Amino acid sequence: MKTADRPLDDDDLAMADLAEITDWSSVGGPDTDAAGPAHVRALVQRVTDATGWQPVPLGQGEEIDATMCSWAFTTKRGSTLVAYDGLVFADTRNSGWVGYEVKPEDMAEAATGIDAAWPDHLALARKHWGEPDHLGDYTDPRFLKRWTPNGFGPRRHVAVWLRSGAQIHLFSDQPAQNPLTRTVNVGYAVYID
Repeated sequence: MKTADRPLDDDDLAMADLAEITDWSSVGGPDTDAAGPAHVRALVQRVTDATGWQPVPLGQGEEIDATMCSWAFTTKRGSTLVAYDGLVFADTRNSGWVGYEVKPEDMAEAATGIDAAWPDHLALARKHWGEPDHLGDYTDPRFLKRWTPNGFGPRRHVAVWLRSGAQIHLFSDQPAQNPLTRTVNVGYAVYID
């Protein structure tokens, strides 16, 4: 397994941006399987109006694909946030600890790395969002099942902040051999009701 351990500066800015939204109901749209140019334009207009975030412009000659259902936005702090109808997450690729190219024999090392990285992320999230409404980890599978959205991989830690129209989740990946977890890190997302 290879690792990278970067400062949390980008996450600090993005979490501050997310903290400024007090009511997420105007950000989210009907969470459907809709896609395409009309859908994306409506999403961009709605998110821009609700947040003041600026949509990342199309490149020269670029068009909105018929399969697209999300868009990236730049905040006043320079963060890049990606929005879907029912989800917003930060694109902070150069922030925090990550284990990658994980092999089956790396499970213990990956778990140790995640456990060491979690407290700093949780402290940063508390700085911006206050105390979580729910907090748990892999030692309570019922907790994780309740707070892990369908279709997402196993979690090792989860903290949840309840907000008007949404839940903010801070989570870490649970290293697993089957299917093999290739990358482990701490992430966060806003799940819009």
